[in-house]
Amino acid sequence: MPIRPTDLILVAFIPTPRDLEIARVLGWYRIPLRTAPKVVSVDYLAFYQPASFGDDHKWSIEYCASAKGHELVTRAELIRDQPDHPKAGEEYFKIQLGPLFQLANPIKAEQWKRITFLYTTGEYLLQAETINDLVVHTEERQLLWHALRERANRDQSEEMPEADIPPEVLTALLGIREIDESYGATA
Repeated sequence: MPIRPTDLILVAFIPTPRDLEIARVLGWYRIPLRTAPKVVSVDYLAFYQPASFGDDHKWSIEYCASAKGHELVTRAELIRDQPDHPKAGEEYFKIQLGPLFQLANPIKAEQWKRITFLYTTGEYLLQAETINDLVVHTEERQLLWHALRERANRDQSEEMPEADIPPEVLTALLGIREIDESYGATA
């Protein structure tokens, strides 16, 4: 599915080629909860590659993937072959990804060298030549933040579905032996 101008994009730091390979093969990307951006419910992730990608690929965005959903897990659940890692118990967002695809033209960093997270839109991503071109300015910035707030509110309401549970079921689930018949009655 091609990127649309109105899509919300999270430019995300991908530390190593191994992490990009995990995204490509296993279909997920991780963000430590303690450093995560406020909203991870976006349409696409664009991966910013640092110096660890070598001279020909460093400081650029070459790959994107659609974001299919996210969940909160521990690092140990994500990387099972490192159960004794010092950060094994830390919480991470695991973002499920669609297939990675390569941009027609890489977006170069120029003066930007260290990026963690940056929100932008599909329109900006599709037209950008440099990272600086991804920065949303003027009144469009307000529209971007409004869209991000809507996503955050939608995610919060989806996490806790409303349920009309009969009192008998609640008492059984909570281990209450007797139910007061006057519960819920107004005096």
